[in-house]
Amino acid sequence: MNKNFIGYFLLLFQPLFMASNLIVARGGVDDVPPISLSFWRWFIFFIILFVLNYKYLFDNFQTIKKESKRSFFLGLMGCGVCGIFPYMAGSSTTIVNMGILYTSSPIFIILISYFLFKDKINIFQFIGLLFCLVGVFAVILKGDINLLLELKFASGDFWMLGAALGWAIYTVMLFQWNSELNFFPRLTIISFFGFLSILPFYFIEHIYFEKTLFNEEFYYWILFAAISPGIIAFSLYTLTIKYLGPSTTGFTLYLYTIYGAFYGIIFFSEILENYHLIGTIFVFFGIYLVRRKSKNEIKA
Repeated sequence: MNKNFIGYFLLLFQPLFMASNLIVARGGVDDVPPISLSFWRWFIFFIILFVLNYKYLFDNFQTIKKESKRSFFLGLMGCGVCGIFPYMAGSSTTIVNMGILYTSSPIFIILISYFLFKDKINIFQFIGLLFCLVGVFAVILKGDINLLLELKFASGDFWMLGAALGWAIYTVMLFQWNSELNFFPRLTIISFFGFLSILPFYFIEHIYFEKTLFNEEFYYWILFAAISPGIIAFSLYTLTIKYLGPSTTGFTLYLYTIYGAFYGIIFFSEILENYHLIGTIFVFFGIYLVRRKSKNEIKA
């Protein structure tokens, strides 16, 4: 079978699983407290990967020990912040909003790379940042400037922006910190530190706020969250990079937003508003400009 066909099929197919995390964020929090949902998701995720990679992990224990501090930080960002925040968002905002706002993470990646690692920002990227900013505010304000004047916002939108920022930090540092470990063993260690970083907050939530009920609904949501937007999504994402490279694979983020909107409409009877369309156009066009190279960069 043609290599490009497989690659582009994966490009279309993978976001179906990645965006299913929005279903968990919107529906799962009705049955499982958000921090508990995140903790148990990453715990099951770790157990599954550990079973598949335990021999490699034991053989490379010294490397794991050497990289443990960096792995903890990546687990805190990629599993802790990006695990808890979307589930906190799900109780007060829509899947459509979450999908669009999460798409802003490439903008945070550009800004973090600029301020921390002195990466240059060209004129296209600067204009793209402004377009994305307008698009994000269009969604948060629901097209109503009075919400800004009265400071009335849905808390879930800000939780989702926090998740986008966390994913950006995770992505930048994952790229900057090279590892001697293979991808899936490294992901196993990151998920281990991820659920450990969530553990104290899980205890606080369970003792002082909302207890976790270990019933049928709990096991359904935890297994779904660990497998569909977890194991399957990460595996397909890695396979897509193998066929198409990281730049083209990055376009899964666009489809993530579109599939997320369909999930919201189909499963939760959400309605696409004009401000969703306007915000999406601004964000997508902004990301297009951010990815575009200036004439000087092309000549170089």
